[in-house]
Amino acid sequence: MTPQIIRTLTELRSKVAGWKAAGESVAVVPTMGALHQGHLSLVRAGKEVCDRVIVTIFINPKQFNNPDDYKNYPRTEEEDARKLISLKADVVYVPDGAQMYPDGFATTVSVDGITQGLCGAHRAGHFDGVATIVTKLFTQTQADKAFFGEKDYQQLQVVTRLARDLDLPIEVVGCPTIREEDGLAMSSRNLMLSDRARTWAPELHRAMEEMSEGLRAGGDLEALRAVAVKRIERAGFTQVEYLDLRSADRLELMTTPDRPARLLAAAWLAGVRLIDNIAVG
Repeated sequence: MTPQIIRTLTELRSKVAGWKAAGESVAVVPTMGALHQGHLSLVRAGKEVCDRVIVTIFINPKQFNNPDDYKNYPRTEEEDARKLISLKADVVYVPDGAQMYPDGFATTVSVDGITQGLCGAHRAGHFDGVATIVTKLFTQTQADKAFFGEKDYQQLQVVTRLARDLDLPIEVVGCPTIREEDGLAMSSRNLMLSDRARTWAPELHRAMEEMSEGLRAGGDLEALRAVAVKRIERAGFTQVEYLDLRSADRLELMTTPDRPARLLAAAWLAGVRLIDNIAVG
């Protein structure tokens, strides 16, 4: 059976109130739609530990610093709902812009420190938009657990810090990145790649894996980064925004993986911005 689609906060709160009165636990999987197997893995994770699962679909204008990026972002609501049938998601919450940001909306949620660098340095206001919408979705759904993929690793850390700092009664659960057979991290943005560009895209992950191996073997960070960037650019990428080694907890810059670390990257391919990260050490 197709999951129930709810578009208003009033209806959502009524539904959740009934679940809570029955003593049922609630999971939320926040998305911007264009669902892929990565999203669906989050729904499965939610079903394993909670009685009810809400999937939210809202393409949040406040986290786009490029109007064309927002305009071109895939919108596939009907297909998304069909993908959720077999997973038995309970509700798909699809509010519109007026529902989320009514006239006079004047509040922004910001997370300092961990938003600096990486995507925060290249997408002005992006994480303020993420933090604001996530705070709203957490309070609207009243979920007990929220599930996010590690593919957007900086976002996962921002959301985790947000919930902790504001004492929100929700547990943020990070789930492993789901990849295509050729290693490309699954992303809604992959739908924007041409067939030709799609064949080049896995080189980002391959270069990162090669760089990670070098770091674990004691290689020099800058030398390994230079080799990786050349490989990525030879594959057709036009700009590597960053390729950083950072601590896994606070995203502090590192030169050697002497404690848990992540290698994080963002690069442009055929007009599409792709991100990825892998554990190192």
